[in-house]
Amino acid sequence: MTSHDTIERRPSPPEAAAARPGPAPSGPPRRNRVSRLLGSGLVQGRLLVLVALVWITPLAGLFLSSMRSEEDNASGGWWTALADPAQLSFDNYTALLADSGIATAFGNTVLISVPATALVVGIAALAGYAFAWLEFPGRDAVFLVVVGLLVVPVQVGLLPVAKLMGAVGLFGTVAGVVLFHVAYGLPFAIFLLRNYFAEIPREMLEAARMDGGSEWRIFFRLVLPLGRPAIASLAIFQFLWVWNDMLVALLFADSGSQPLTVALQSQIRQFGSNIGVLAPGAFLSLVVPLVVFFAFQRHFVQGVMAGSVK
Repeated sequence: MTSHDTIERRPSPPEAAAARPGPAPSGPPRRNRVSRLLGSGLVQGRLLVLVALVWITPLAGLFLSSMRSEEDNASGGWWTALADPAQLSFDNYTALLADSGIATAFGNTVLISVPATALVVGIAALAGYAFAWLEFPGRDAVFLVVVGLLVVPVQVGLLPVAKLMGAVGLFGTVAGVVLFHVAYGLPFAIFLLRNYFAEIPREMLEAARMDGGSEWRIFFRLVLPLGRPAIASLAIFQFLWVWNDMLVALLFADSGSQPLTVALQSQIRQFGSNIGVLAPGAFLSLVVPLVVFFAFQRHFVQGVMAGSVK
């Protein structure tokens, strides 16, 4: 063996540079640090507070504006009432509710929203259980028709339904408005509850039938309690849709059956930009849906999250 073979070969400078360990890539660790930062409770809490302030600020401004006089609203923004609470009073609400038209419209809104919500929830719960667990001829075909009705816009049925209600004497009445909302709320409601009820374990229903439970007993004692989150979510959505509706009420309701949204729209035409009239009316129409939402908030969250985790 020659001395040339025994001499250790030294790497050339390019090879040495290539073999030298370089800095670790900064992409994944940096993303991990960002993920840990966003996942910390302190950052999430601050983000929630920021979102809450963005959402509450317009509501607080509307409420303060509704409690100020027309002169105070014209002289400065609503935030000036925070430094001068003497500007605030319930005179605007007293004057608004003293108007017989607004008081009647508020009552009509309740008479329209509550029955339309109760009927949609009740009928959809029965139909959803039937489509999910009962065998009858044409079940799948009828359900496909219900799903197809979801794509029909409400504007398509305004004129034909108006002619039909005029023929049967329901045009311009509270009952006519309620029936229209029920008819157009049922397809989505049936679709939602049918899919939710279909997730109930079959073994649970079969065990109830083996114990001698009738379909009505199973529906009221088993299916409805299990479907309470979805039913509560549907009730909240339906109530908000009907309460805030103006298109259907503007067409199907007359002066004696118009809801609050139509009454406020007529006030805008009459008083223009009078904030002393519009602000309390708008807040009055807003506070009831807020109360309903926060009263059923726990069930609403459960209904939204239902089915997201298997």
